[in-house]
Amino acid sequence: MLLTSYPDESSLAALNSAIRDHRGVSPVATVNSVHQPLQASLALKFAETDGITRLVARDHFGPLLVQKPLYPEGREVCHVVIIHPPGGVVGGDQLEISAHADTATKVQITTPGAAKWYKSNGHTSHQKIRIDVNKGAFLEWIPQETIFYNNANIVIDHQVTLEDDASYIGCEILCFGRTAAGETFNSGQIKQRTRIKRNGKLIWLEQIRLLGDSHAMSGPLALNGNTVCATLTVTGKAIPQPLIDQARQQAQEITKGMGKVGISQLKAITVARYLGNSSEVARHIMLAVWGLFRPEITGRGAMTPRMWNT
Repeated sequence: MLLTSYPDESSLAALNSAIRDHRGVSPVATVNSVHQPLQASLALKFAETDGITRLVARDHFGPLLVQKPLYPEGREVCHVVIIHPPGGVVGGDQLEISAHADTATKVQITTPGAAKWYKSNGHTSHQKIRIDVNKGAFLEWIPQETIFYNNANIVIDHQVTLEDDASYIGCEILCFGRTAAGETFNSGQIKQRTRIKRNGKLIWLEQIRLLGDSHAMSGPLALNGNTVCATLTVTGKAIPQPLIDQARQQAQEITKGMGKVGISQLKAITVARYLGNSSEVARHIMLAVWGLFRPEITGRGAMTPRMWNT
Protein backbone atom coordinates (compact mmCIF):
# COMPACT_ATOMS: atom_id res chain seq x y z
CA MET A 1 0.00 0.00 0.00
CA LEU A 2 1.27 3.46 -0.88
CA LEU A 3 1.07 5.98 1.95
CA THR A 4 1.48 9.71 1.46
CA SER A 5 0.92 11.15 4.93
CA TYR A 6 2.72 11.14 8.25
CA PRO A 7 1.62 8.63 10.88
CA ASP A 8 0.78 9.81 14.33
CA GLU A 9 2.33 8.08 17.35
CA SER A 10 -0.46 5.52 17.69
CA SER A 11 -0.34 4.48 14.04
CA LEU A 12 3.44 4.28 14.19
CA ALA A 13 3.17 1.99 17.20
CA ALA A 14 0.62 -0.12 15.32
CA LEU A 15 2.98 -0.36 12.36
CA ASN A 16 5.79 -1.48 14.63
CA SER A 17 3.51 -4.09 16.19
CA ALA A 18 2.40 -5.38 12.80
CA ILE A 19 5.99 -5.76 11.68
CA ARG A 20 6.92 -7.59 14.88
CA ASP A 21 3.95 -9.90 14.40
CA HIS A 22 5.03 -10.55 10.81
CA ARG A 23 8.62 -11.28 11.68
CA GLY A 24 8.34 -12.71 15.16
CA VAL A 25 9.87 -11.49 18.37
CA SER A 26 13.18 -10.37 16.90
CA PRO A 27 14.61 -9.86 13.40
CA VAL A 28 17.68 -11.79 14.56
CA ALA A 29 15.53 -14.78 15.42
CA THR A 30 13.93 -14.92 11.99
CA VAL A 31 17.15 -15.52 10.10
CA ASN A 32 16.88 -19.22 10.85
CA SER A 33 13.22 -19.41 9.84
CA VAL A 34 11.28 -18.63 6.70
CA HIS A 35 11.55 -14.93 6.02
CA GLN A 36 9.48 -12.92 3.59
CA PRO A 37 11.77 -10.09 2.42
CA LEU A 38 10.44 -6.61 2.98
CA GLN A 39 10.51 -3.96 0.29
CA ALA A 40 10.33 -0.35 1.36
CA SER A 41 10.82 2.97 -0.40
CA LEU A 42 10.76 6.61 0.60
CA ALA A 43 10.77 9.60 -1.77
CA LEU A 44 11.12 13.14 -0.41
CA LYS A 45 10.99 16.48 -2.21
CA PHE A 46 11.85 19.87 -0.75
CA ALA A 47 11.03 23.32 -2.14
CA GLU A 48 11.70 26.89 -0.99
CA THR A 49 8.96 29.50 -0.65
CA ASP A 50 9.52 32.97 0.86
CA GLY A 51 12.76 31.83 2.47
CA ILE A 52 11.17 28.74 4.04
CA THR A 53 12.27 25.23 3.04
CA ARG A 54 9.27 22.93 3.02
CA LEU A 55 8.84 19.21 2.60
CA VAL A 56 6.37 19.40 -0.29
CA ALA A 57 6.18 15.72 -1.29
CA ARG A 58 6.63 12.55 0.70
CA ASP A 59 5.71 9.14 -0.64
CA HIS A 60 6.53 5.94 1.14
CA PHE A 61 5.84 2.29 0.57
CA GLY A 62 6.29 -0.20 3.37
CA PRO A 63 8.09 0.42 6.68
CA LEU A 64 10.18 3.43 5.72
CA LEU A 65 8.91 6.91 6.56
CA VAL A 66 9.47 10.32 8.12
CA GLN A 67 7.57 12.13 10.83
CA LYS A 68 6.83 15.85 10.72
CA PRO A 69 9.60 18.23 9.56
CA LEU A 70 11.59 19.99 12.26
CA TYR A 71 12.98 23.54 12.29
CA PRO A 72 15.41 23.76 15.23
CA GLU A 73 17.54 26.44 13.52
CA GLY A 74 14.78 28.50 11.93
CA ARG A 75 12.46 28.08 8.96
CA GLU A 76 15.22 28.30 6.38
CA VAL A 77 16.53 24.80 7.14
CA CYS A 78 14.22 21.79 7.10
CA HIS A 79 15.30 18.83 9.24
CA VAL A 80 13.76 15.40 8.70
CA VAL A 81 14.35 12.09 10.47
CA ILE A 82 14.05 8.87 8.46
CA ILE A 83 12.48 6.05 10.45
CA HIS A 84 12.69 2.33 9.69
CA PRO A 85 10.29 0.77 12.23
CA PRO A 86 11.61 -2.83 12.04
CA GLY A 87 14.83 -1.54 13.56
CA GLY A 88 17.07 -3.61 11.32
CA VAL A 89 17.50 -5.14 7.89
CA VAL A 90 17.21 -8.90 7.36
CA GLY A 91 18.53 -10.88 4.40
CA GLY A 92 16.60 -10.16 1.21
CA ASP A 93 15.15 -6.83 2.38
CA GLN A 94 15.33 -3.99 -0.13
CA LEU A 95 15.33 -0.31 0.87
CA GLU A 96 15.21 2.65 -1.51
CA ILE A 97 15.51 6.27 -0.40
CA SER A 98 15.44 9.33 -2.63
CA ALA A 99 15.61 13.03 -1.73
CA HIS A 100 15.28 15.97 -4.11
CA ALA A 101 16.30 19.42 -2.86
CA ASP A 102 14.93 22.10 -5.19
CA THR A 103 16.65 25.42 -5.91
CA ALA A 104 17.73 27.43 -2.82
CA THR A 105 16.50 24.83 -0.31
CA LYS A 106 18.39 23.91 2.85
CA VAL A 107 17.90 20.35 4.10
CA GLN A 108 19.28 18.08 6.79
CA ILE A 109 18.42 14.37 6.88
CA THR A 110 19.34 12.08 9.76
CA THR A 111 18.14 8.94 11.59
CA PRO A 112 16.97 8.35 15.17
CA GLY A 113 19.52 5.64 15.94
CA ALA A 114 21.99 3.13 14.56
CA ALA A 115 21.05 1.11 11.49
CA LYS A 116 21.49 -2.64 11.98
CA TRP A 117 22.17 -5.11 9.18
CA TYR A 118 21.47 -8.55 10.55
CA LYS A 119 22.94 -11.95 9.74
CA SER A 120 22.03 -13.13 6.26
CA ASN A 121 19.54 -15.96 5.82
CA GLY A 122 20.98 -16.90 2.44
CA HIS A 123 19.71 -13.77 0.71
CA THR A 124 21.37 -10.44 -0.06
CA SER A 125 20.03 -7.20 1.44
CA HIS A 126 20.04 -4.05 -0.70
CA GLN A 127 19.93 -0.34 0.02
CA LYS A 128 19.77 2.27 -2.73
CA ILE A 129 20.07 6.00 -1.97
CA ARG A 130 19.53 8.74 -4.55
CA ILE A 131 20.06 12.40 -3.66
CA ASP A 132 19.55 15.31 -6.07
CA VAL A 133 20.48 18.87 -5.10
CA ASN A 134 19.61 21.78 -7.37
CA LYS A 135 21.58 24.99 -7.77
CA GLY A 136 21.86 27.25 -4.75
CA ALA A 137 20.70 24.46 -2.41
CA PHE A 138 22.49 22.38 0.19
CA LEU A 139 21.67 18.99 1.65
CA GLU A 140 23.22 17.20 4.60
CA TRP A 141 22.97 13.41 4.79
CA ILE A 142 24.13 12.55 8.31
CA PRO A 143 22.63 9.28 9.55
CA GLN A 144 23.87 7.69 12.74
CA GLU A 145 26.05 4.58 12.86
CA THR A 146 25.59 1.52 10.67
CA ILE A 147 26.29 -1.82 12.36
CA PHE A 148 27.05 -4.85 10.21
CA TYR A 149 26.36 -8.09 12.08
CA ASN A 150 28.60 -11.07 11.41
CA ASN A 151 27.47 -13.12 8.39
CA ALA A 152 25.59 -10.16 6.86
CA ASN A 153 25.40 -10.03 3.07
CA ILE A 154 24.80 -6.49 1.84
CA VAL A 155 24.89 -4.29 -1.25
CA ILE A 156 24.70 -0.50 -0.72
CA ASP A 157 24.61 2.01 -3.57
CA HIS A 158 24.69 5.74 -2.80
CA GLN A 159 24.52 8.36 -5.55
CA VAL A 160 24.48 12.16 -5.23
CA THR A 161 23.75 14.48 -8.15
CA LEU A 162 24.56 18.19 -7.80
CA GLU A 163 23.82 21.22 -9.96
CA ASP A 164 26.11 24.25 -10.39
CA ASP A 165 26.91 25.64 -6.91
CA ALA A 166 24.87 23.11 -4.91
CA SER A 167 26.49 21.91 -1.67
CA TYR A 168 26.46 18.48 -0.07
CA ILE A 169 27.72 17.10 3.24
CA GLY A 170 27.59 13.34 3.77
CA CYS A 171 28.64 11.29 6.78
CA GLU A 172 28.82 7.59 7.50
CA ILE A 173 30.10 5.61 10.47
CA LEU A 174 30.47 1.91 9.71
CA CYS A 175 30.88 -0.65 12.49
CA PHE A 176 31.96 -4.20 11.55
CA GLY A 177 30.58 -6.69 14.04
CA ARG A 178 29.08 -6.07 17.45
CA THR A 179 32.35 -5.60 19.28
CA ALA A 180 30.59 -4.80 22.56
CA ALA A 181 29.17 -8.34 22.45
CA GLY A 182 32.54 -9.83 21.54
CA GLU A 183 31.53 -10.34 17.90
CA THR A 184 33.82 -9.78 14.94
CA PHE A 185 32.95 -9.56 11.26
CA ASN A 186 34.70 -12.74 10.12
CA SER A 187 32.09 -14.03 7.70
CA GLY A 188 29.78 -12.37 5.20
CA GLN A 189 30.12 -9.74 2.49
CA ILE A 190 29.65 -5.99 2.13
CA LYS A 191 29.65 -4.29 -1.25
CA GLN A 192 29.39 -0.51 -1.19
CA ARG A 193 29.60 2.15 -3.88
CA THR A 194 29.38 5.94 -3.48
CA ARG A 195 29.21 8.32 -6.45
CA ILE A 196 28.95 12.11 -6.51
CA LYS A 197 28.33 13.97 -9.75
CA ARG A 198 28.22 17.69 -10.48
CA ASN A 199 26.46 18.80 -13.67
CA GLY A 200 26.75 15.25 -14.96
CA LYS A 201 30.50 14.98 -14.31
CA LEU A 202 31.74 12.40 -11.82
CA ILE A 203 33.73 14.12 -9.06
CA TRP A 204 33.89 11.28 -6.52
CA LEU A 205 33.76 7.51 -6.83
CA GLU A 206 34.48 5.09 -4.04
CA GLN A 207 33.67 1.41 -4.01
CA ILE A 208 34.74 -1.50 -1.90
CA ARG A 209 33.99 -5.18 -1.46
CA LEU A 210 34.74 -6.61 1.95
CA LEU A 211 34.65 -10.31 2.73
CA GLY A 212 34.67 -11.36 6.35
CA ASP A 213 38.07 -12.63 7.49
CA SER A 214 39.64 -11.54 4.18
CA HIS A 215 42.92 -9.72 3.64
CA ALA A 216 40.95 -6.51 3.06
CA MET A 217 39.70 -6.67 6.63
CA SER A 218 43.20 -7.02 8.05
CA GLY A 219 45.40 -5.51 5.33
CA PRO A 220 46.86 -1.98 5.39
CA LEU A 221 45.02 -0.93 2.22
CA ALA A 222 41.62 -1.34 3.85
CA LEU A 223 40.60 -1.73 7.50
CA ASN A 224 44.00 -2.90 8.78
CA GLY A 225 42.32 -4.96 11.48
CA ASN A 226 40.13 -2.12 12.76
CA THR A 227 36.41 -2.46 13.37
CA VAL A 228 35.16 1.10 12.79
CA CYS A 229 35.52 3.31 9.73
CA ALA A 230 33.99 6.80 9.47
CA THR A 231 33.93 9.20 6.52
CA LEU A 232 32.79 12.81 6.16
CA THR A 233 32.46 14.08 2.59
CA VAL A 234 32.05 17.79 1.84
CA THR A 235 31.61 19.51 -1.50
CA GLY A 236 30.42 22.94 -2.61
CA LYS A 237 33.27 25.20 -1.56
CA ALA A 238 36.97 24.83 -0.89
CA ILE A 239 37.87 24.61 2.79
CA PRO A 240 40.61 27.10 3.84
CA GLN A 241 43.86 25.42 4.85
CA PRO A 242 43.89 26.93 8.38
CA LEU A 243 40.48 25.37 9.00
CA ILE A 244 41.71 21.98 7.78
CA ASP A 245 44.71 22.25 10.09
CA GLN A 246 42.40 23.09 12.98
CA ALA A 247 40.19 20.10 12.18
CA ARG A 248 43.22 17.80 12.08
CA GLN A 249 44.40 19.06 15.45
CA GLN A 250 40.98 18.63 17.09
CA ALA A 251 40.61 15.14 15.63
CA GLN A 252 44.01 14.07 16.95
CA GLU A 253 43.13 15.39 20.39
CA ILE A 254 39.93 13.31 20.36
CA THR A 255 41.62 10.07 19.29
CA LYS A 256 44.42 10.41 21.87
CA GLY A 257 46.48 8.07 19.73
CA MET A 258 43.72 5.44 19.59
CA GLY A 259 43.00 5.22 15.88
CA LYS A 260 44.01 7.21 12.82
CA VAL A 261 42.54 10.34 11.23
CA GLY A 262 43.15 11.83 7.82
CA ILE A 263 41.72 14.90 6.07
CA SER A 264 42.33 15.46 2.36
CA GLN A 265 41.15 18.24 0.07
CA LEU A 266 40.97 17.46 -3.62
CA LYS A 267 39.96 19.85 -6.36
CA ALA A 268 36.23 19.33 -5.96
CA ILE A 269 35.78 17.61 -2.61
CA THR A 270 37.10 17.41 0.96
CA VAL A 271 37.16 14.08 2.78
CA ALA A 272 37.79 13.35 6.47
CA ARG A 273 38.28 9.79 7.72
CA TYR A 274 38.65 7.94 10.98
CA LEU A 275 39.88 4.37 11.30
CA GLY A 276 39.86 2.73 14.70
CA ASN A 277 37.87 0.59 17.09
CA SER A 278 35.44 3.01 18.75
CA SER A 279 32.15 4.19 17.29
CA GLU A 280 31.96 6.77 20.08
CA VAL A 281 35.32 8.26 19.09
CA ALA A 282 34.25 8.16 15.44
CA ARG A 283 31.09 10.08 16.30
CA HIS A 284 32.99 12.76 18.22
CA ILE A 285 35.46 13.22 15.38
CA MET A 286 32.80 13.42 12.70
CA LEU A 287 30.84 15.99 14.71
CA ALA A 288 33.96 18.04 15.44
CA VAL A 289 35.05 18.20 11.79
CA TRP A 290 31.48 18.77 10.62
CA GLY A 291 31.16 21.56 13.17
CA LEU A 292 34.14 23.35 11.64
CA PHE A 293 33.32 22.76 7.98
CA ARG A 294 29.55 23.30 8.01
CA PRO A 295 29.67 27.09 8.56
CA GLU A 296 32.17 27.39 5.70
CA ILE A 297 30.00 25.37 3.32
CA THR A 298 26.52 26.52 4.30
CA GLY A 299 27.07 29.90 5.96
CA ARG A 300 25.28 28.59 9.04
CA GLY A 301 26.56 27.67 12.47
CA ALA A 302 26.88 24.05 13.49
CA MET A 303 23.95 22.70 15.48
CA THR A 304 24.34 19.06 16.46
CA PRO A 305 21.25 17.11 15.27
CA ARG A 306 18.94 16.53 18.20
CA MET A 307 18.76 12.81 17.44
CA TRP A 308 22.51 12.51 17.84
CA ASN A 309 22.17 13.69 21.45
CA THR A 310 19.60 11.06 22.47
